Amino acid sequence: MAKDLYSENIYAYALSKTLTKVHPPLTVGLYSSCHSKIKMILKNIEGHMNDEAQRREKQEQKSKPRPAMASFGNMLSLISRLLFYRPVWTEQNQNRECVRYVFVKFSAWHFAGSDLLWAGLVMHLWQTLQDSFSKLELGLYRVAQFDKDEDRKKKKIEDVNQNWRSKKVLCIPLWILVLVTLVVSLFVLVPIIILGFSGKKQGEQGEDKGQEDSSESNGYGVLEGFAIAALGVPAAGAVRFTIMLGKNLIFNQDFNIRRRLDNQKISEQLGLMHEVRKEIRLLSRFIHFMEIFERRKIKVVLEITNLDRCTPEKIVGVLDAINILLSDEESPFISLIAVDPEVLAQQVDQAKGCFTKKDRAYGFLDRIITLPFTIPPLCDTSKCKVFRKIVCGQSESTVDSQGIEVERYCESETSLSIDDVDSSISTSLIKGQSTALIAKQNKPETLKPFIFHETEVERLIQAAFESIFLSTETRLHTYISENTVSMRRVINSIRVTIVVMEALKVEVPSPERTAAWVVLVDRWPCRLSWILQCVEDEEQILQIQENKVGTPTAFDPTKSLWSVFSEHRVELHVIGDEVERFMERDDDPELFEMFLKNDFKFTVGEMATFKLYTVNLDYSIKNELAKIRGSKRVKGTGRSFFNTLSPKTVINMSVEDICTELSRMNLQEKYSEIVRMNHINGQALLLSDPSDLREVMQMTLGEWTAFKTRFLGVMSSGRRNQTKPSPVISKPNLIVCSSAR
Repeated sequence: MAKDLYSENIYAYALSKTLTKVHPPLTVGLYSSCHSKIKMILKNIEGHMNDEAQRREKQEQKSKPRPAMASFGNMLSLISRLLFYRPVWTEQNQNRECVRYVFVKFSAWHFAGSDLLWAGLVMHLWQTLQDSFSKLELGLYRVAQFDKDEDRKKKKIEDVNQNWRSKKVLCIPLWILVLVTLVVSLFVLVPIIILGFSGKKQGEQGEDKGQEDSSESNGYGVLEGFAIAALGVPAAGAVRFTIMLGKNLIFNQDFNIRRRLDNQKISEQLGLMHEVRKEIRLLSRFIHFMEIFERRKIKVVLEITNLDRCTPEKIVGVLDAINILLSDEESPFISLIAVDPEVLAQQVDQAKGCFTKKDRAYGFLDRIITLPFTIPPLCDTSKCKVFRKIVCGQSESTVDSQGIEVERYCESETSLSIDDVDSSISTSLIKGQSTALIAKQNKPETLKPFIFHETEVERLIQAAFESIFLSTETRLHTYISENTVSMRRVINSIRVTIVVMEALKVEVPSPERTAAWVVLVDRWPCRLSWILQCVEDEEQILQIQENKVGTPTAFDPTKSLWSVFSEHRVELHVIGDEVERFMERDDDPELFEMFLKNDFKFTVGEMATFKLYTVNLDYSIKNELAKIRGSKRVKGTGRSFFNTLSPKTVINMSVEDICTELSRMNLQEKYSEIVRMNHINGQALLLSDPSDLREVMQMTLGEWTAFKTRFLGVMSSGRRNQTKPSPVISKPNLIVCSSAR
């Protein structure tokens, strides 16, 4: 049904609402395997955030923010603030609602040839901000405002009503000293110099001057020297200021970073990252200064794309730069890292120097990402839309008139089938709309506004937060990690999940259950992904068995997740070596059991509901588990062809069940006696080493092959290589299988 289908625009809207509510610094992992979807999401996020900024400016009544495009009057006012005043941080100017977003688009693929990819990121950031503001403003700030010693300190919030405080010299405001100096220079010192020079000239021309005239000439010389000395001090200061300003305008920060890259002493001995960090600190302080001047918050949104296409060392370098340079406590940066998580994890694991568990891909990302946002797969209607656009020769990321129609079906609240969408598209094509072989330039789509009760949403979000930190009412706080990065992920993910549900007009579960689900995803992503995959496989098996592939057969919705995990935990243990890197990401397994078994007994039905709106679950883990699980057994038609028992069936088999199955296979009775003698049940079959099992059973090659295929399936090459060689058996009339092949 169309009302069950979701649009990328809804998730972009939910993420943009979260970004407008959360204070920077913030690092968002935007996960998707489709680069076109990432582009669409980023485009919609930018549009929604700009719309939110305009809405806040219209609602502001007390102090309207200054326009972003500087006029002549605003430029003069800014220069005076830069030269003669310092900003004052107050509660009022730090809690302003109006905001301005500066978007910095960085494609890592364009800088992939650079030795230091993160240095290209910093230079591109400087260039974009120089274009957004101006070189003059940045240069004036560096010369007249930036103080390295003062800027190492944190901003001190003062309880005053003024936003600016005059710079002072000897307790006198600087602007008064400059004004007095100009007045004295123009109306006192300049006339003295002019008169002194004229008197000296007259003294040289007169040949018959007496002694009195000579004394008068000497008096003028004294005044002349005093005037020049008085003008020399401010003149020297003005010359020094002009030289420094010109230097910063000519040799901008791009040049400085390149120069430091070429300086071997700075790069290797002093640390280039430390030098660049100083420049980022200056940039952050300048943005804070402009916030006071423009009377609104300024947030820099850094969009990093195509990072997964670079080499492992460069990827780690960029992630380190984001973590070190852009994650300062007072940093105004929001980083959006749009990548394919599966490819990124493989690349990070291959990087040199990642040898500890914490340095592995998922642990490394968990230390950096404060909001993981997984873009859901395309709904059927959206896939039809993208496919049709590719057929028409258009870009899948653009939206034309037919695409808007399909999008309307995706967002409609009425019942509509895919066939109706296809027929409407076909009708519009038949009516005369020709198929273009070259992408057309269409008008940009107006983003659909999502109307819901924002007060109610904030109430639900606050209630979810309270279910965690109010320890008297719930035990959820016992499952929260002490890691502050994990806490931020939980907070941000709760907000996004509730906003998505409200935007899709679905009934939001209780705030406590929503918060508990987000905590479950954050603390145990591998075990939860395993449960999701097991339920999905069981549903597919039911569909195959009942011959109803077109009509989904639902798993028992009342079954608890802990029951599902208990039934398949032995199989998870069997493949433990292959899923070790995923399991390392999970927290205490005993807490996991207590969470699902005692405190929060989630069911399969609840999981199906939350799954549609869960954005902090990395589906690349589930995909890897599906590949590993599929490689261990012959699935689908292969299992039926070889008559292989499913792992779930084998695990639950008793000793007598195995003996009965051996009788059905027409194997000799002595093998059943061996099974009884050694107490071999289903768990023993799956958990024991195949070479040990073969040694105990003492079967011929043909018998062992049939036995292994029925109970163990066809093992992967990795598992076959792990089997031990069997000992030599002294029975000349029997051929004993010497390997698991």
